[in-house]
Amino acid sequence: MLARSSLAEASFDAPPAPVRLAVERPEDGPMVDALVERAFGPGRYAKAAERLREGNRPIRPLSFCAFGAEALVGAVRQWPIVVGEARGVFFGPIAVEAGWRKHGVGGQLIARACAAATDGGEAFILLVGDLPLFGPYGFEPVPAGRVLLPGPVDPRRILWRALRAGGVDGAAGLVSVARD
Repeated sequence: MLARSSLAEASFDAPPAPVRLAVERPEDGPMVDALVERAFGPGRYAKAAERLREGNRPIRPLSFCAFGAEALVGAVRQWPIVVGEARGVFFGPIAVEAGWRKHGVGGQLIARACAAATDGGEAFILLVGDLPLFGPYGFEPVPAGRVLLPGPVDPRRILWRALRAGGVDGAAGLVSVARD
Protein backbone atom coordinates (compact mmCIF):
# COMPACT_ATOMS: atom_id res chain seq x y z
CA MET A 1 0.00 0.00 0.00
CA LEU A 2 1.27 3.47 -0.88
CA ALA A 3 1.74 6.07 1.78
CA ARG A 4 -0.45 9.17 1.55
CA SER A 5 2.34 11.34 0.06
CA SER A 6 3.16 8.61 -2.50
CA LEU A 7 -0.47 8.56 -3.63
CA ALA A 8 -0.40 12.29 -4.18
CA GLU A 9 2.83 12.04 -6.18
CA ALA A 10 1.51 9.12 -8.22
CA SER A 11 -1.66 11.00 -9.15
CA PHE A 12 0.37 14.09 -10.08
CA ASP A 13 2.41 12.04 -12.57
CA ALA A 14 -0.63 10.40 -14.15
CA PRO A 15 -1.71 11.79 -17.52
CA PRO A 16 -4.82 13.96 -17.32
CA ALA A 17 -6.70 11.61 -19.72
CA PRO A 18 -5.96 9.11 -22.50
CA VAL A 19 -4.64 10.67 -25.69
CA ARG A 20 -5.96 9.99 -29.19
CA LEU A 21 -3.73 10.87 -32.15
CA ALA A 22 -5.26 11.80 -35.50
CA VAL A 23 -4.09 13.27 -38.78
CA GLU A 24 -4.58 17.03 -38.72
CA ARG A 25 -7.70 18.01 -40.65
CA PRO A 26 -8.18 21.43 -42.28
CA GLU A 27 -10.73 22.35 -39.60
CA ASP A 28 -8.11 21.64 -36.89
CA GLY A 29 -5.84 24.37 -38.32
CA PRO A 30 -7.09 27.31 -36.23
CA MET A 31 -6.84 25.24 -33.01
CA VAL A 32 -3.31 24.12 -33.91
CA ASP A 33 -2.29 27.71 -34.71
CA ALA A 34 -3.68 28.89 -31.35
CA LEU A 35 -1.83 26.10 -29.50
CA VAL A 36 1.45 27.02 -31.21
CA GLU A 37 0.86 30.67 -30.31
CA ARG A 38 0.36 29.74 -26.63
CA ALA A 39 3.38 27.45 -26.62
CA PHE A 40 5.89 29.68 -28.43
CA GLY A 41 4.51 33.19 -28.50
CA PRO A 42 5.24 35.81 -31.13
CA GLY A 43 9.02 35.28 -30.89
CA ARG A 44 8.70 32.23 -33.10
CA TYR A 45 8.27 34.46 -36.15
CA ALA A 46 11.89 35.58 -35.86
CA LYS A 47 13.27 32.04 -36.06
CA ALA A 48 14.92 30.60 -39.17
CA ALA A 49 12.54 27.63 -39.01
CA GLU A 50 9.62 29.96 -39.60
CA ARG A 51 11.09 30.90 -43.00
CA LEU A 52 10.50 27.28 -44.06
CA ARG A 53 6.83 27.50 -43.09
CA GLU A 54 6.07 30.84 -44.73
CA GLY A 55 4.38 30.31 -48.06
CA ASN A 56 4.42 26.56 -47.43
CA ARG A 57 1.65 24.11 -46.55
CA PRO A 58 1.93 21.33 -44.00
CA ILE A 59 1.79 17.83 -45.41
CA ARG A 60 -1.56 16.72 -43.93
CA PRO A 61 -0.92 12.95 -43.84
CA LEU A 62 2.33 13.65 -41.92
CA SER A 63 0.91 16.20 -39.46
CA PHE A 64 -0.88 15.09 -36.30
CA CYS A 65 -3.08 16.33 -33.51
CA ALA A 66 -3.29 14.84 -30.02
CA PHE A 67 -6.70 14.97 -28.38
CA GLY A 68 -7.31 14.36 -24.69
CA ALA A 69 -10.84 14.50 -23.33
CA GLU A 70 -11.81 15.57 -26.88
CA ALA A 71 -9.78 18.81 -26.65
CA LEU A 72 -6.65 19.49 -28.68
CA VAL A 73 -3.68 19.01 -26.32
CA GLY A 74 -0.80 18.66 -28.78
CA ALA A 75 0.16 18.94 -32.42
CA VAL A 76 3.03 18.51 -34.83
CA ARG A 77 3.34 19.54 -38.45
CA GLN A 78 5.72 18.49 -41.22
CA TRP A 79 6.49 20.52 -44.32
CA PRO A 80 7.97 19.74 -47.76
CA ILE A 81 11.53 21.01 -48.18
CA VAL A 82 14.60 20.55 -50.31
CA VAL A 83 18.16 20.54 -49.03
CA GLY A 84 20.21 21.40 -52.08
CA GLU A 85 18.50 19.06 -54.55
CA ALA A 86 17.35 16.41 -52.04
CA ARG A 87 13.67 16.36 -51.05
CA GLY A 88 12.69 15.74 -47.46
CA VAL A 89 10.40 17.05 -44.75
CA PHE A 90 10.86 19.71 -42.12
CA PHE A 91 9.53 18.78 -38.68
CA GLY A 92 7.80 21.29 -36.46
CA PRO A 93 6.59 23.01 -34.66
CA ILE A 94 5.61 20.47 -32.07
CA ALA A 95 3.52 21.92 -29.26
CA VAL A 96 1.83 20.44 -26.19
CA GLU A 97 -0.53 22.22 -23.80
CA ALA A 98 1.24 23.07 -20.54
CA GLY A 99 -0.89 20.74 -18.39
CA TRP A 100 -0.16 17.81 -20.69
CA ARG A 101 3.63 18.12 -20.82
CA LYS A 102 5.71 15.45 -19.10
CA HIS A 103 3.09 12.80 -19.91
CA GLY A 104 4.56 11.46 -23.16
CA VAL A 105 2.28 13.36 -25.54
CA GLY A 106 5.23 14.94 -27.36
CA GLY A 107 6.95 11.57 -27.68
CA GLN A 108 3.82 10.01 -29.12
CA LEU A 109 3.57 12.81 -31.67
CA ILE A 110 7.24 12.49 -32.64
CA ALA A 111 6.99 8.72 -33.08
CA ARG A 112 3.76 8.92 -35.11
CA ALA A 113 5.10 11.70 -37.35
CA CYS A 114 8.32 9.77 -38.03
CA ALA A 115 6.42 6.57 -38.81
CA ALA A 116 4.06 8.41 -41.16
CA ALA A 117 6.97 10.06 -43.00
CA THR A 118 8.67 6.68 -43.37
CA ASP A 119 5.47 5.02 -44.58
CA GLY A 120 4.93 7.96 -46.96
CA GLY A 121 8.26 7.26 -48.67
CA GLU A 122 10.07 10.38 -47.48
CA ALA A 123 13.87 10.27 -47.53
CA PHE A 124 14.63 12.22 -44.36
CA ILE A 125 13.29 14.56 -41.69
CA LEU A 126 15.15 17.75 -40.75
CA LEU A 127 14.45 19.83 -37.66
CA VAL A 128 15.84 22.45 -35.33
CA GLY A 129 15.69 21.11 -31.79
CA ASP A 130 17.43 19.60 -28.83
CA LEU A 131 19.29 16.32 -29.19
CA PRO A 132 18.25 15.03 -25.73
CA LEU A 133 14.60 15.26 -26.83
CA PHE A 134 14.91 14.02 -30.41
CA GLY A 135 17.94 11.69 -30.18
CA PRO A 136 15.90 8.80 -28.74
CA TYR A 137 13.77 8.92 -31.91
CA GLY A 138 16.75 8.43 -34.22
CA PHE A 139 17.69 12.04 -34.90
CA GLU A 140 21.36 12.98 -35.17
CA PRO A 141 23.24 16.25 -35.54
CA VAL A 142 23.75 17.31 -39.15
CA PRO A 143 27.49 17.48 -39.88
CA ALA A 144 28.74 21.04 -39.42
CA GLY A 145 28.34 23.15 -42.54
CA ARG A 146 26.40 20.53 -44.48
CA VAL A 147 23.10 22.43 -44.50
CA LEU A 148 22.30 26.11 -44.37
CA LEU A 149 18.97 27.34 -43.03
CA PRO A 150 17.42 30.60 -44.26
CA GLY A 151 18.44 32.60 -41.21
CA PRO A 152 20.60 32.35 -38.12
CA VAL A 153 20.37 29.16 -36.07
CA ASP A 154 22.65 27.36 -33.64
CA PRO A 155 24.19 24.70 -35.91
CA ARG A 156 24.31 22.23 -33.00
CA ARG A 157 20.50 22.24 -32.98
CA ILE A 158 20.12 21.22 -36.64
CA LEU A 159 19.19 17.54 -36.54
CA TRP A 160 18.03 14.99 -39.05
CA ARG A 161 16.90 11.43 -39.38
CA ALA A 162 17.32 9.34 -42.52
CA LEU A 163 14.14 7.36 -43.13
CA ARG A 164 15.73 4.84 -45.47
CA ALA A 165 19.21 3.69 -46.41
CA GLY A 166 21.00 6.58 -48.09
CA GLY A 167 18.16 8.94 -47.17
CA VAL A 168 20.45 11.89 -46.48
CA ASP A 169 22.93 11.14 -49.26
CA GLY A 170 23.14 14.20 -51.45
CA ALA A 171 21.34 16.38 -48.90
CA ALA A 172 23.64 19.38 -48.67
CA GLY A 173 23.33 23.11 -49.14
CA LEU A 174 20.54 25.61 -48.63
CA VAL A 175 17.28 24.41 -47.08
CA SER A 176 14.27 25.84 -48.88
CA VAL A 177 10.55 25.26 -49.40
CA ALA A 178 9.90 22.47 -51.91
CA ARG A 179 7.99 23.72 -54.93
CA ASP A 180 6.00 21.19 -56.91
